[in-house]
Amino acid sequence: MRKPAWLKAPIGGGAAYGELSQRIRSQKLHTVCEEAHCPNKGECWSRGVATLMILGDTCTRACAFCNVKTGRPPLTDLAEPLRIAETVANMGIRYLTLTSVDRDDLEDMGSEIWSETIRRTKLAAPGIQIEALVPDFQGRTDLLDVVLESKPDVLNHNMETVPRLQRSIRKAANWEHSMRILQHARSKGFVTKTGIMVGLGETDAEVFEFLEQMAIAKIEIVTVGQYLQPSTQNIPVDRYVDPKVFRDYAQHAIKLGIPRCESGPLVRSSWHAAETAAGVAIP
Repeated sequence: MRKPAWLKAPIGGGAAYGELSQRIRSQKLHTVCEEAHCPNKGECWSRGVATLMILGDTCTRACAFCNVKTGRPPLTDLAEPLRIAETVANMGIRYLTLTSVDRDDLEDMGSEIWSETIRRTKLAAPGIQIEALVPDFQGRTDLLDVVLESKPDVLNHNMETVPRLQRSIRKAANWEHSMRILQHARSKGFVTKTGIMVGLGETDAEVFEFLEQMAIAKIEIVTVGQYLQPSTQNIPVDRYVDPKVFRDYAQHAIKLGIPRCESGPLVRSSWHAAETAAGVAIP
């Protein structure tokens, strides 16, 4: 299908874009902006903001929507947390979103690297707020606790799609594991955040039902964005949702009592994350 006009995003450029790109290259870091072909890369990098991806660039899963490289990851880079911390401190940013590939090949599924990265970054950049966009750790709350011990300010884990489509879209992940991660973090007093994409085959009724389930779970921040096929190897777009419908999603979420819902064609989980979290009380 032809992309509608409302899906056009800025290309990006300028001094901040160039400086950020140079830092990422020189420190051999990975970003989900590049690996997932995010349409907002130009706009975010021009503001000097990127979502850093830890634990390498090779994922052990192969979700139908995702363009991140899949396969057997190389040896874990134990120096990565320090490089992340130093880079973030030099950037002078006050809010950082961290994410990672899935590392089902590791006994701890990467939780120790997650924890060390957050701890080192907070030491190197005092006062920074960190949003941890974590994998599902196969639903293991003991591994999530390793991450939570490092005190991320927001615990983010994406449901990605509605319950009916979980098996076909997420492959190795599932609704139960994801809900367990979110509810466990919520029970520990952390601000929780999740999101889904539309255009994967769901109906509007299912999106409204998803929002109702997140309200029951007391998730504080929810994002809803348009799925865009990153390559011909990924699942095709089922539909392009009109901006008015995205507004309907957000209005429904607010009526349900969800404190913050970002809903729009170009909305992504980490897009304008600092501004989104600013509207929610962080412990």
